[in-house]
Amino acid sequence: MIPNLKEKFRKIGARVDIAFVDATRRRGFSTLRNPPASLNILSDKEGEFFQINIRKDVSETLDVSVLEVLPKDKHLVLLARQIDEDGNVISKDHFLCGQDERHFFVASVGKVSTVAAAKESLKPNEILTQETGLKKEKRNRRKTRVFKRQGEWFFLPADLHPDPVFIRRDEPLVRNTGSKAHIAEFAYRSGGESVKVCREYPNGLTQHEYKTLIEDNPNAKYLQWRDMKRNASVYVKGKIRHADHATVTLDTWHRVLMNTEKFSASVAVTVAFLD
Repeated sequence: MIPNLKEKFRKIGARVDIAFVDATRRRGFSTLRNPPASLNILSDKEGEFFQINIRKDVSETLDVSVLEVLPKDKHLVLLARQIDEDGNVISKDHFLCGQDERHFFVASVGKVSTVAAAKESLKPNEILTQETGLKKEKRNRRKTRVFKRQGEWFFLPADLHPDPVFIRRDEPLVRNTGSKAHIAEFAYRSGGESVKVCREYPNGLTQHEYKTLIEDNPNAKYLQWRDMKRNASVYVKGKIRHADHATVTLDTWHRVLMNTEKFSASVAVTVAFLD
Protein backbone atom coordinates (compact mmCIF):
# COMPACT_ATOMS: atom_id res chain seq x y z
CA MET A 1 0.00 0.00 0.00
CA ILE A 2 2.68 2.51 1.00
CA PRO A 3 4.82 2.40 -2.19
CA ASN A 4 1.71 2.79 -4.36
CA LEU A 5 0.46 5.75 -2.32
CA LYS A 6 3.85 7.44 -2.41
CA GLU A 7 3.93 7.18 -6.20
CA LYS A 8 0.42 8.66 -6.54
CA PHE A 9 1.22 11.58 -4.24
CA ARG A 10 4.52 12.11 -6.05
CA LYS A 11 2.50 12.76 -9.22
CA ILE A 12 1.00 15.87 -7.62
CA GLY A 13 4.39 16.99 -6.32
CA ALA A 14 3.81 15.84 -2.75
CA ARG A 15 5.25 13.46 -0.20
CA VAL A 16 3.16 11.17 2.00
CA ASP A 17 3.88 9.28 5.20
CA ILE A 18 1.92 6.76 7.29
CA ALA A 19 1.58 7.01 11.08
CA PHE A 20 -0.21 4.63 13.43
CA VAL A 21 -2.17 6.21 16.27
CA ASP A 22 -4.02 5.09 19.38
CA ALA A 23 -7.78 4.56 19.41
CA THR A 24 -8.40 7.65 21.58
CA ARG A 25 -6.90 11.05 22.22
CA ARG A 26 -7.31 13.77 24.83
CA ARG A 27 -8.62 17.26 24.10
CA GLY A 28 -9.03 19.49 27.07
CA PHE A 29 -10.95 17.49 29.66
CA SER A 30 -12.50 15.16 27.08
CA THR A 31 -11.44 11.83 25.64
CA LEU A 32 -12.18 11.57 21.91
CA ARG A 33 -12.19 8.47 19.73
CA ASN A 34 -10.03 8.71 16.64
CA PRO A 35 -11.52 7.76 13.26
CA PRO A 36 -10.10 4.75 11.39
CA ALA A 37 -8.08 7.13 9.18
CA SER A 38 -7.32 10.84 9.32
CA LEU A 39 -5.01 13.24 7.49
CA ASN A 40 -2.63 15.98 8.57
CA ILE A 41 -0.31 18.30 6.70
CA LEU A 42 3.03 18.53 8.47
CA SER A 43 6.38 20.14 7.71
CA ASP A 44 9.99 19.09 8.08
CA LYS A 45 13.33 20.35 6.73
CA GLU A 46 12.29 19.26 3.22
CA GLY A 47 8.99 21.14 3.33
CA GLU A 48 5.32 20.14 3.62
CA PHE A 49 4.05 16.59 3.40
CA PHE A 50 0.81 14.66 3.92
CA GLN A 51 0.53 12.32 6.89
CA ILE A 52 -2.10 9.58 6.89
CA ASN A 53 -2.92 8.55 10.46
CA ILE A 54 -4.21 4.99 10.77
CA ARG A 55 -5.74 3.73 14.00
CA LYS A 56 -3.68 0.81 15.29
CA ASP A 57 -6.63 -1.39 16.22
CA VAL A 58 -8.08 -1.30 12.66
CA SER A 59 -4.87 -1.20 10.62
CA GLU A 60 -5.31 -4.80 9.39
CA THR A 61 -8.81 -4.10 8.10
CA LEU A 62 -8.22 -0.68 6.54
CA ASP A 63 -7.68 -0.19 2.81
CA VAL A 64 -6.35 3.18 1.63
CA SER A 65 -6.29 3.91 -2.11
CA VAL A 66 -6.28 6.76 -4.62
CA LEU A 67 -9.42 6.97 -6.78
CA GLU A 68 -8.17 9.66 -9.17
CA VAL A 69 -5.01 11.69 -9.54
CA LEU A 70 -4.63 14.75 -11.77
CA PRO A 71 -0.90 15.62 -11.99
CA LYS A 72 -1.41 18.84 -13.94
CA ASP A 73 -4.07 20.04 -11.50
CA LYS A 74 -2.03 18.81 -8.50
CA HIS A 75 -5.05 17.18 -6.87
CA LEU A 76 -6.12 13.64 -6.00
CA VAL A 77 -9.02 11.87 -4.31
CA LEU A 78 -8.13 9.44 -1.52
CA LEU A 79 -10.43 6.71 -0.17
CA ALA A 80 -10.06 5.00 3.21
CA ARG A 81 -12.27 1.90 3.62
CA GLN A 82 -12.64 -0.21 6.72
CA ILE A 83 -13.56 -3.81 5.80
CA ASP A 84 -14.66 -6.57 8.17
CA GLU A 85 -13.45 -10.17 8.09
CA ASP A 86 -16.27 -11.13 5.70
CA GLY A 87 -15.29 -8.47 3.18
CA ASN A 88 -18.14 -6.10 4.03
CA VAL A 89 -17.42 -2.37 4.03
CA ILE A 90 -17.92 -0.90 7.51
CA SER A 91 -17.01 2.71 6.76
CA LYS A 92 -15.76 4.94 3.95
CA ASP A 93 -13.99 8.28 4.15
CA HIS A 94 -13.14 10.37 1.08
CA PHE A 95 -10.50 13.12 1.00
CA LEU A 96 -9.50 15.73 -1.54
CA CYS A 97 -5.75 16.34 -1.34
CA GLY A 98 -3.97 18.97 -3.37
CA GLN A 99 -2.21 22.27 -3.67
CA ASP A 100 -4.00 25.62 -3.50
CA GLU A 101 -1.73 28.51 -4.49
CA ARG A 102 1.25 28.21 -2.11
CA HIS A 103 0.48 25.28 0.19
CA PHE A 104 -0.96 21.78 0.31
CA PHE A 105 -4.40 21.17 1.79
CA VAL A 106 -6.72 18.30 2.62
CA ALA A 107 -10.51 18.36 2.82
CA SER A 108 -12.92 15.66 3.91
CA VAL A 109 -15.57 15.32 1.19
CA GLY A 110 -18.65 13.24 0.42
CA LYS A 111 -18.92 10.02 -1.55
CA VAL A 112 -17.16 11.19 -4.71
CA SER A 113 -14.61 9.48 -6.93
CA THR A 114 -13.27 12.35 -9.07
CA VAL A 115 -11.40 15.56 -8.35
CA ALA A 116 -14.02 17.62 -10.19
CA ALA A 117 -16.87 16.16 -8.11
CA ALA A 118 -14.90 16.68 -4.90
CA LYS A 119 -14.35 20.35 -5.71
CA GLU A 120 -18.03 20.83 -6.53
CA SER A 121 -19.03 19.17 -3.25
CA LEU A 122 -17.14 21.84 -1.30
CA LYS A 123 -19.21 24.71 -2.69
CA PRO A 124 -22.02 26.17 -0.56
CA ASN A 125 -25.55 25.80 -1.99
CA GLU A 126 -25.72 29.57 -2.47
CA ILE A 127 -22.89 29.22 -4.98
CA LEU A 128 -24.21 26.13 -6.77
CA THR A 129 -27.64 27.61 -7.39
CA GLN A 130 -26.11 30.59 -9.22
CA GLU A 131 -23.72 28.62 -11.43
CA THR A 132 -26.35 27.48 -13.90
CA GLY A 133 -25.05 28.15 -17.39
CA LEU A 134 -21.44 28.56 -16.27
CA LYS A 135 -19.09 26.25 -18.18
CA LYS A 136 -17.62 23.41 -16.10
CA GLU A 137 -14.02 24.38 -16.86
CA LYS A 138 -14.65 27.80 -15.30
CA ARG A 139 -16.45 26.66 -12.16
CA ASN A 140 -13.34 25.81 -10.16
CA ARG A 141 -11.45 29.01 -10.82
CA ARG A 142 -10.77 31.30 -7.87
CA LYS A 143 -12.72 34.06 -9.59
CA THR A 144 -15.92 33.63 -11.63
CA ARG A 145 -18.91 35.79 -12.44
CA VAL A 146 -20.60 34.24 -9.38
CA PHE A 147 -17.95 34.48 -6.67
CA LYS A 148 -14.37 35.12 -5.62
CA ARG A 149 -12.50 32.58 -3.48
CA GLN A 150 -9.55 32.70 -1.13
CA GLY A 151 -8.69 29.33 0.38
CA GLU A 152 -11.76 27.90 2.12
CA TRP A 153 -13.71 31.19 1.91
CA PHE A 154 -16.12 32.16 -0.87
CA PHE A 155 -17.20 35.77 -1.36
CA LEU A 156 -20.62 36.27 -2.93
CA PRO A 157 -21.75 39.79 -4.03
CA ALA A 158 -24.44 41.24 -1.77
CA ASP A 159 -26.67 44.31 -2.00
CA LEU A 160 -25.82 45.79 1.35
CA HIS A 161 -25.58 49.28 2.84
CA PRO A 162 -24.61 48.86 6.53
CA ASP A 163 -24.53 51.67 9.05
CA PRO A 164 -20.89 52.89 9.19
CA VAL A 165 -21.05 52.70 12.99
CA PHE A 166 -21.12 48.90 12.80
CA ILE A 167 -18.38 48.46 10.20
CA ARG A 168 -15.18 46.93 11.56
CA ARG A 169 -11.67 47.33 10.21
CA ASP A 170 -9.06 44.58 9.84
CA GLU A 171 -11.50 41.90 10.94
CA PRO A 172 -10.21 38.28 11.20
CA LEU A 173 -12.10 35.46 9.48
CA VAL A 174 -11.29 32.15 11.16
CA ARG A 175 -12.63 28.61 11.08
CA ASN A 176 -11.55 28.12 14.68
CA THR A 177 -8.91 29.34 17.10
CA GLY A 178 -6.38 26.90 15.67
CA SER A 179 -6.43 28.23 12.11
CA LYS A 180 -4.61 31.16 10.55
CA ALA A 181 -6.95 34.12 10.09
CA HIS A 182 -7.83 35.80 6.81
CA ILE A 183 -7.97 39.57 7.45
CA ALA A 184 -10.76 41.65 5.91
CA GLU A 185 -10.13 45.37 5.48
CA PHE A 186 -13.81 46.15 6.20
CA ALA A 187 -16.39 43.83 7.75
CA TYR A 188 -19.96 43.88 8.97
CA ARG A 189 -21.72 41.07 10.84
CA SER A 190 -25.22 40.27 12.07
CA GLY A 191 -26.70 37.52 14.20
CA GLY A 192 -24.69 34.54 15.37
CA GLU A 193 -24.43 32.63 18.63
CA SER A 194 -22.41 33.83 21.62
CA VAL A 195 -19.81 31.23 22.65
CA LYS A 196 -16.77 30.94 24.87
CA VAL A 197 -13.66 29.74 23.01
CA CYS A 198 -10.20 28.51 23.98
CA ARG A 199 -7.49 26.32 22.46
CA GLU A 200 -8.92 23.17 24.05
CA TYR A 201 -12.45 23.95 22.74
CA PRO A 202 -11.81 25.69 19.39
CA ASN A 203 -15.42 25.41 18.16
CA GLY A 204 -16.66 27.20 21.24
CA LEU A 205 -19.11 26.34 24.03
CA THR A 206 -22.50 27.89 24.63
CA GLN A 207 -23.05 29.48 28.03
CA HIS A 208 -24.92 26.35 29.17
CA GLU A 209 -22.15 24.05 27.92
CA TYR A 210 -19.52 26.24 29.55
CA LYS A 211 -21.37 26.26 32.89
CA THR A 212 -21.74 22.47 32.79
CA LEU A 213 -18.04 22.04 32.03
CA ILE A 214 -17.00 24.26 34.96
CA GLU A 215 -19.32 22.40 37.32
CA ASP A 216 -17.81 19.06 36.26
CA ASN A 217 -14.21 20.31 36.04
CA PRO A 218 -13.63 23.49 38.12
CA ASN A 219 -10.06 23.82 36.83
CA ALA A 220 -11.43 24.44 33.34
CA LYS A 221 -12.22 28.03 34.32
CA TYR A 222 -8.47 28.74 34.21
CA LEU A 223 -8.23 28.00 30.48
CA GLN A 224 -7.72 31.06 28.29
CA TRP A 225 -11.33 31.68 27.31
CA ARG A 226 -12.48 34.35 24.86
CA ASP A 227 -16.01 35.55 24.14
CA MET A 228 -16.79 35.23 20.41
CA LYS A 229 -19.66 34.91 17.96
CA ARG A 230 -20.17 31.61 16.15
CA ASN A 231 -21.65 31.38 12.63
CA ALA A 232 -22.76 34.98 12.30
CA SER A 233 -23.70 36.36 8.87
CA VAL A 234 -20.54 38.20 7.83
CA TYR A 235 -20.03 40.64 4.96
CA VAL A 236 -16.69 42.06 3.83
CA LYS A 237 -15.28 44.68 1.48
CA GLY A 238 -11.83 45.93 0.48
CA LYS A 239 -8.65 43.86 0.64
CA ILE A 240 -8.77 40.31 2.04
CA ARG A 241 -5.26 39.30 3.14
CA HIS A 242 -3.70 35.99 4.10
CA ALA A 243 -0.06 34.93 4.26
CA ASP A 244 -0.70 31.76 2.24
CA HIS A 245 -2.87 33.30 -0.51
CA ALA A 246 -2.84 36.15 -2.97
CA THR A 247 -4.75 39.20 -1.73
CA VAL A 248 -8.34 39.44 -2.96
CA THR A 249 -9.83 42.91 -3.54
CA LEU A 250 -13.60 43.38 -3.24
CA ASP A 251 -14.88 46.72 -4.52
CA THR A 252 -18.38 46.13 -3.11
CA TRP A 253 -19.85 44.26 -0.15
CA HIS A 254 -19.73 40.47 -0.37
CA ARG A 255 -21.23 37.83 1.88
CA VAL A 256 -18.66 35.44 3.37
CA LEU A 257 -19.40 31.74 2.91
CA MET A 258 -17.28 28.86 4.20
CA ASN A 259 -16.76 25.74 2.10
CA THR A 260 -18.90 22.74 2.92
CA GLU A 261 -16.16 20.36 3.96
CA LYS A 262 -17.46 17.28 5.77
CA PHE A 263 -16.50 18.41 9.23
CA SER A 264 -15.46 15.33 11.15
CA ALA A 265 -12.54 13.84 13.02
CA SER A 266 -11.34 12.35 9.72
CA VAL A 267 -9.44 15.52 8.93
CA ALA A 268 -7.32 16.72 11.80
CA VAL A 269 -9.12 20.03 12.22
CA THR A 270 -12.25 21.14 14.03
CA VAL A 271 -14.37 23.78 12.39
CA ALA A 272 -16.71 26.60 13.31
CA PHE A 273 -17.06 30.05 11.78
CA LEU A 274 -15.85 32.30 14.61
CA ASP A 275 -15.76 36.07 14.61
